[in-house]
Amino acid sequence: MNNNKLTALVITLNEEKNIRDLMHNLDFADEIIVVDSFSTDKTLEILKEFSNVKVYQHVFNNFSEQRNIAIDYATNDWILFIDADERISNDLKQEIQDVLKLNNTKRGYYLKRKFYFFNEPVHFSGLQSDKNLRLFKKKNAKYHGIVHEKLNFNDNVGILNNYLIHYSYAHHQHFKDKVFYYNRLKAVEKLNIGYKPNSVLAVMHPIYTFLNRYFFRLGFLDGKKGFVICKVYAQGIKERYNEMLKVYENTISSKI
Repeated sequence: MNNNKLTALVITLNEEKNIRDLMHNLDFADEIIVVDSFSTDKTLEILKEFSNVKVYQHVFNNFSEQRNIAIDYATNDWILFIDADERISNDLKQEIQDVLKLNNTKRGYYLKRKFYFFNEPVHFSGLQSDKNLRLFKKKNAKYHGIVHEKLNFNDNVGILNNYLIHYSYAHHQHFKDKVFYYNRLKAVEKLNIGYKPNSVLAVMHPIYTFLNRYFFRLGFLDGKKGFVICKVYAQGIKERYNEMLKVYENTISSKI
């Protein structure tokens, strides 16, 4: 394995709108690996333009498993995980390269994310403190969890100063679909660890989510887009409880 060299990892499904720009954006990495879950658009065709990119295909079961498969393919000490709708700014590229030159004992680094909604930056709405452990050493690194997957360590890690740009939502329906999708996965995850549907929480949790994001996390300062973001996140929580109830009832009925 190569010390201080970087492997950029991407997992994809139908990312033809993003993948070309992302591959150019990752040109500073020593190795680029894409694990695709059988895209049906032009994602794979576009990736053929990049002779330096290694592409593998695996059926998608959950995010942790897919990310762990990608890690196994990496041949360098350092891993950078990035989603297809994210971009590394020039300042962040330089900071990552500077970090890799250091002979430090850090296991990884958190990357702060700046969200863009309808191509406009979001400054508040509960997204202002978002960060993810995306740059880390491969050794013994494994993801766990069905949704909002996490690495199996959070000790001896740093945080970089510059932002990862997240062009998260191109339009309202895309945003809503994505939030609902993650909350359905979260519902299954919670049921798997013993949670049961709760009618009180099903009412109060969405209300709390909106009030917390819009008022306490200053979503109102983001204007109209702040209201939309906070509202959709609250609707997503409601969808989570609906999904929990549906799956739970189906499980009970199947045992009768």
